[in-house]
This record gives sequence, structure tokens and C-alpha cells, in this order.
Amino acid sequence: MSTIDWAARSRELAIDGRAVMDGRRVDAAEGGTITAVSPGSLRPLADLAAGTARDVDLAVASARRAFEEGSWRRLGAAERGRVLIRLADLMMKHLDELALLETLDSGKPIAQTLTVDVPGAAETFRWYGELADKRFDEIPATPPGSTALVRRVPLGVVGAIVPWNYPLEIAAWKLAPALAAGNSVVLKPATETSLTALRLADLALEAGLPPGVLNVVPGHGGTAGSRMARHPDIDVLAFTGSTAVAKQLMIDAGSSNMKRLALEAGGKSANVVFADADLPAAAAKAAFGAFYNQGQVCSANSRILVQREAHDEFVALLAAASHDYEPSDPLAGAPGNGSLISSAHADAVGGAIARAATDGTLVSGGDRVTITGSDAYLRPAIVAGLDAAHELHRVEIFGPLVAVLAFDSEEEAVRLANATEFGLAASLWTTDFSRAHRVSEQLVAGTVSVNTVDALGLTTPFGGFGQSGFGRDLSRHALDNYTDWKTTWFQHG
Repeated sequence: MSTIDWAARSRELAIDGRAVMDGRRVDAAEGGTITAVSPGSLRPLADLAAGTARDVDLAVASARRAFEEGSWRRLGAAERGRVLIRLADLMMKHLDELALLETLDSGKPIAQTLTVDVPGAAETFRWYGELADKRFDEIPATPPGSTALVRRVPLGVVGAIVPWNYPLEIAAWKLAPALAAGNSVVLKPATETSLTALRLADLALEAGLPPGVLNVVPGHGGTAGSRMARHPDIDVLAFTGSTAVAKQLMIDAGSSNMKRLALEAGGKSANVVFADADLPAAAAKAAFGAFYNQGQVCSANSRILVQREAHDEFVALLAAASHDYEPSDPLAGAPGNGSLISSAHADAVGGAIARAATDGTLVSGGDRVTITGSDAYLRPAIVAGLDAAHELHRVEIFGPLVAVLAFDSEEEAVRLANATEFGLAASLWTTDFSRAHRVSEQLVAGTVSVNTVDALGLTTPFGGFGQSGFGRDLSRHALDNYTDWKTTWFQHG
């Protein structure tokens, strides 16, 4: 990676910001555009089609037409799978292009988009492609003279609204199972990060996805996103984003056509470290869990609870480990962090750091840094000594900022960890096998990681409880979001 001049290559990159609809690149129906700006350098990248309600209506009509005509849903499951596998192959063939687009659009380091984001998204399509023909329907017991077929059937038109922190990967989490099941999809990427989703749609057509099966409409949430939520011909809406928006989507779905929802709505995950843990390993992983991707991770372990007798030693180890996440130019190929998603978001996170430093002790970091002309960079910050009721223990900040709090007993640790409206993830560090089972059972979280942080994989479901939402991404259980059981009863005796 260090031998490639990514900055020079970025200047040669041809970027098309038009929407993808019915198998074609098109301008927004009303002609509006949004300037895509790279947060790492503040450099304009492309003019995105500014989709409105009219564009969503056209995209949904295209998706409905494709679904009803059946060129995709009536295709054999094995053949659908082969198309998704071809798409995965094409993504890896275009690895450098997709990684560069993702880095420019989001501020992620090129070292991460090349090795994590794009390969992870491609592997998601490959995994669901391989799964497509390995699901089984049922023939349950019925009275003599009758036979019932119980089948999983696609729901129809899926709307997917995805965030800016993992633009390509989370799009793949929604698209791959929805398409594997035979649905058509309208995808609205985040306004800040639409470029890889648009290029993905091009590659999907090249892989053999019929026109209209995947439509991508860039645009603002208040216009395109709101129309998707209220659209009467979208059957299910999959969303990853904030809790406030998720709640509004529930209102919109209920007041329109009662469309089904699969919502992943953020978190405030706790990382519980007992004194008997391997403290150096726990600190290194805690830094990863809090600061990776600039802390812009819905399941980030942004609350660290440490048993009092290990508190000071752990904090010192964590401060040392945080240096691995110093920011640098995203195109330099260096380890560490890139930029936050925007200068405005860096302002908000910087304000949270300043308030926390006033109320507690700023152990390290928190400085604003200007790199390649952009001030959207922050050094990872560690704050200790805050009251458990402080906003840093309650509010999702979505930046490189972690709060460390001491506890005395196992019961107190569980109480503090569960003192949140969210329930997406939690981590637990101990060498006591019985304690690991006992405490993990009590933690309210969709995923509890023991002696690691934020563990996930294609074979395990990802999602939460409480105000972290409902429905699951990843694993075969993600198909439940986009299918339902249909019974056909034959009376023949």
C-alpha cells in the first residue's frame, strides 16, 4: 500500500454521482445536486443526484415492476446465488477503486478500506450467495387426506437506508440477504457517503442482476428518506442509524402502509474489566473498541467499567494503547485513524470532550488536528472520574472519546453496564470462567463479547434490545427481515 500514490490516483478517478434506476444512471428528476466533499481534505469529489420524493416514487415503481415480472424472484435460488458471488468477485476485481472511493467519501484510512471494508462487503455477498439455495421449506404434519407446504417467500420491495460510518459494508448487510431471498431493493445511502453504493449498483448489473432489482437513490433524509418511510408500495424498510430517526420511521410506517421494519438504532456499549483480567490485552482491545474508525461505530465500547483495584493500572495501559489510533492523512497508507465524517461532527465531538474534561479528568488526547487542509481530525480522548449519570455514560457521542468509571462489586458492574436505554453490545474481561458465564447472562445486549470486544461475524446475528432497535443483520437470521412464511394447504382426500 505504501508504494501506491493514492493522492495522485484519487485525482485521476472518474466519479459518477448520478442515481441508478431501472438499470441506468440518471439525473435527479428535479435536476438538483449535492456536492460530495471528502472530509479528509475538504476536496469536492462529485455532484450527487439530489433525490426527492419523485425519485423515490420512480425507483419504487421500477423495483415493483421488476418484482412482479419475476426475472429475479422466479430465478432459481442457486442462480441468484451465483449472481451474488459474481458480484463479490467483481468487487474484489475493483478493490482499489472501491477502497479509494470509500476513503475519499468517508475519511477512513485507505489501509482499512483495502483490507476490511471492501473485502468484508464482498464476502457478505459471497456468503449469502452461497446460502441462497441452502434454506429449506417445510411439510408439516396435517390430517390424512391433506398436505401443507410451508415456504419462505420474499416480501416484495425492500427499502434500505444506510449510514455514513460503514457505507459499503452496512449496505451489503442489507442488500445481500434481501436479494438472496428474491426481493427487489431501493437503497438510499447516506448523503455524506453515497459513492460506493452507486458504484456497487453498476457492478451488480454487470454481475447479472436484472434492471430494476437494485435501485440507488442518493438524497437527503428529510426528503428521499422520509418518502421511503411513508411510501405505500415499500413492503419492508431496513435501517441503520440514530434512535431518533428510527422512532420517526416507526411513526411513518404505522401511519402509511404498516410496512415491516428492521431497525439497528445505535448504542452506548459497556466494556466491563475485572481485576483478574489480562489487563494489557484488555487495554489494547479496549482502545480498539473505543477508537477504531474514529469511534464512529454504533457498537463502540465507549463506556469502560474497571474494578477499582485495577483502575489506575488499566487507565495507564489504555492511554498508551490509544496512541495506535492517532489521526493521519487517510491516503497516506499509515496505520491509525483518518478523519471524522465532517468538520461539523468534529465540532460536536470536540464539544463533548470539552464538557467531559470540565466535569472529570482528561487523561489523554482530545486535541483537534488539521491535516491536508481539513480540521475534521481528533486525537482519541480518555476521560475518567465522571459521575455515572454524566452524558458521556448515557449519550451516543459517535467519536474517539471514552469514559472510564471504577466499580467495586460484580453486582455494581452489572447495574452500571445495564444503566442505559440501549442494548446493542457489551464486553466482559475476566479469567474466572464462572463469572464470565454469570455476568454475560445478566448483561442486556444483543452481543456480549467475553475477553474481546465488539465480536461479530457473518455466521452470527447482529442487533440489539431496547432502543437499539429490533431485527438482526448478518447470519441466516437476517433473511427473516425480508421473508415470511406462506402456507399452501392441499385437500386431496
